Amino acid sequence: MSHEVLTCAQMAKADAFAVAHGVASLTLMENAGRAVADAIAARFKPCAVTVLCGPGNNGGDGFAVARLLDEHGFTVRVAHDADPRGDAKAMSERWKGARLALTPAALDGAKLVVDALFGAGLSRPLEGASARIVEALNDLPVVAIDMPSGVSGDTGQSLGGVSVKAVLTVTFFRKKPGHLLQPGREACGEIVLADIGIPDAAADTLLFENTPSLWSYPYPKAVGHKYDRGHVVAVSGPAHATGAARLAARGALRIGAGLVSVASPPDAMGVNAAHLTAIMLKPFEGAAGLAEILADRRLNAVVIGPGLGVGGETRALVDIALKSGAAVVLDADALTSFQDDPEALFNRLHDKCVLTPHAGEFERLFPGLLDEAGGKVEAVRMAAARAGAVVLLKGGDTVIASPSGKAAINANAPPTLATAGAGDVLAGFIAGLLAQKLATFEAAACGTWLHGAAADRFGPGLIAEDLPEILPEVLDLL
Repeated sequence: MSHEVLTCAQMAKADAFAVAHGVASLTLMENAGRAVADAIAARFKPCAVTVLCGPGNNGGDGFAVARLLDEHGFTVRVAHDADPRGDAKAMSERWKGARLALTPAALDGAKLVVDALFGAGLSRPLEGASARIVEALNDLPVVAIDMPSGVSGDTGQSLGGVSVKAVLTVTFFRKKPGHLLQPGREACGEIVLADIGIPDAAADTLLFENTPSLWSYPYPKAVGHKYDRGHVVAVSGPAHATGAARLAARGALRIGAGLVSVASPPDAMGVNAAHLTAIMLKPFEGAAGLAEILADRRLNAVVIGPGLGVGGETRALVDIALKSGAAVVLDADALTSFQDDPEALFNRLHDKCVLTPHAGEFERLFPGLLDEAGGKVEAVRMAAARAGAVVLLKGGDTVIASPSGKAAINANAPPTLATAGAGDVLAGFIAGLLAQKLATFEAAACGTWLHGAAADRFGPGLIAEDLPEILPEVLDLL
């Protein structure tokens, strides 16, 4: 399966590319209708179906679905309130069955509804008859064509107070951002991606769904040794806040770094020593002490921020880490410590840095950007360009972007990942991969996907400590 993600504008260009290369637009519509009808027939027994058709191409797909479901033995009615246009008109003329006005009464007796009102390209709230019938859907199962109507294909956000919640969404050629970003992903239900005859060459994009096709996990070489796999340093906070750094360290070791050390201030040595076995312990005092540790160039990756505290001391430690020449993952307090002067951080960053903020930390570093950019993907891209480093905005729909504009949306994270310490483990995963010399974007994408897959593998009851321990089962399945 291909994992490029196309915006609505890019999808329109892909359709045009297909037509320019000999695929008739009506053929694309027929193929789309067949894909939806086949997906429905594979999941539902023949029953009473109401197909809601809008006036554009999405509605044309709906008329094709109605005809093809009728051939599958379903009892089908089409509800619409406007004359179809273009190819949709031709497809409408092929439908010889029942037609109803687009009112809530069209749902009477229906056991299944097909949403062919507007699809992904809608840019305004549902209104009028469309809004009224969507409000009346209640608990009826809905199959959406392309995108649940009322949900933006580009952002996944509801365009107003009314939108469709589907049990199945069938889309074509490539997914759109709204299929992967929340709350659009949840509104789609199960997503089926169908080939309708558009050539692969039409998928021109720098946006991807984060899957193993984007990166290669760095398996150990038969002739290698632990020193080939890098040495991560996780910088610990004071005695009362050491757990976060240890979680990061454990994540780095489990994901394959050859060696991992916790750099510990003197007051935290005892508590860290009591909890560490395979992970080494290196005492340090202040920025000068950390500089002494990192002067050893074999220590080639640093994860800094979890449990470190906010303030000038943390800023000084970050400065040392960034000057060391090592790859650096900056998380949590390492980010918030620069909230009053983000440019001071950005001016220090280099091409081996990954920033891993959650939404609050992102807002502190890039105030207003999520609103200004008009969407999560563009906001993270702009942040990466501004910072000059890879930025990973954590969440149920984590987005990763590089300064070049390449971006990925991660869609495999279960809600159980919303637990204390999970982000610390993710920072450690990424640092461990950087130590093994994965490039920054690939390390961030790989670590994020493995993090989600580990949580999904573990299931309910997950706590952060479980993530490194379940990871080998996930790696065994790659």
